[in-house]
Amino acid sequence: MASHPNTAAILVARLSELDSRAARIEADLAEPLSADFEEQATEREDDESLAQQQALLATEIAAVKAALARIDEGSYGECVRCGNPVGKKRLVAFPEAALCIDCAREVEAH
Repeated sequence: MASHPNTAAILVARLSELDSRAARIEADLAEPLSADFEEQATEREDDESLAQQQALLATEIAAVKAALARIDEGSYGECVRCGNPVGKKRLVAFPEAALCIDCAREVEAH
């Protein structure tokens, strides 16, 4: 299935947004801890949350990059697991989708 002409632009914009968010998180994590011990405890908790967000963003960034690669390869819209169409509605809602709904459900079940 060929991608809609705007799909690549949508994915590139999404990638830019995700990269910006990741850079802000990285900058926050690079800030030195406060000299105050009580404040350090709060900062460490915040850093844990930021690290989790950073991991989620890394996963999203990888999914968007993979979708852009599938567009370049001409395989965008094909399930990477079974080869069936991902489905137009799914791609509109989730342009970086790599799996058809059946395969996605099966993966989530395990």
